[in-house]
Amino acid sequence: MQVLLEEDKHWWFASRTRAILGYLDRYLGADRRDRRVLDVGCGAGNMAHHLAHYGHVVGVDPYPKPLAVARQRGLEVHQASATELPFSDQAFDLVTLLDTLEHIPAEDAALAECYRVLKPGGKLLVTVPALMWLWSQNDVLNAHQRRYTLSELREKLERHGFRALHASYNNFFIFPLAAAVILLRRGRAEPALASPHFDDEAYQVEMEPAPPLLNAVLTGVGKVEAALAPRLTLPIGTSIIAIAQR
Repeated sequence: MQVLLEEDKHWWFASRTRAILGYLDRYLGADRRDRRVLDVGCGAGNMAHHLAHYGHVVGVDPYPKPLAVARQRGLEVHQASATELPFSDQAFDLVTLLDTLEHIPAEDAALAECYRVLKPGGKLLVTVPALMWLWSQNDVLNAHQRRYTLSELREKLERHGFRALHASYNNFFIFPLAAAVILLRRGRAEPALASPHFDDEAYQVEMEPAPPLLNAVLTGVGKVEAALAPRLTLPIGTSIIAIAQR
């Protein structure tokens, strides 16, 4: 039975998930229960029920509170840094960094660890926010270190020994609207933040709620883009998705 979490209903999470599954279906294939999947930066395990289509999922995260939620959900998780993964060499068939790499100051060490724990021929799937000129209060709120261009992400993956199978900008169709909103808000006073979302007091990224009609429209747009994303390299977007091979 398909588990539906609250974030699965939000257009941004739903669109990202469809794009991820499209990449994995095309470059990995589903229904291999003997595979081992590592979700680095798993949080409360919000993606585990989707990744479970591709093998047995293990999660790792540095924060105890989200891991407590993940364990309540019956998931196998470990508390550790992405730069020091507590696993042996070549232990996994698939590693995911889903909006995780941008949070890590030592991104090179994290990518090196992902390479180490992947089996030869194993896949790494990465999603990150795109374009530093789109930096906004949301990046501050979520403790981002950086945003990426497509060429920068490809170069970083290749520098650590990965072969990029496909990479593209994502959220292409909504890009004009999203960029306009970010630029119009720039310079305006933002509400004071009580605390960052990436600490022991929070267990998942918060997204701005969308009215039901807008959420439905954007979800539909995401479905169209997810059908195209694994086959096309879109020229611009608010995020990037890439799949690479060890």
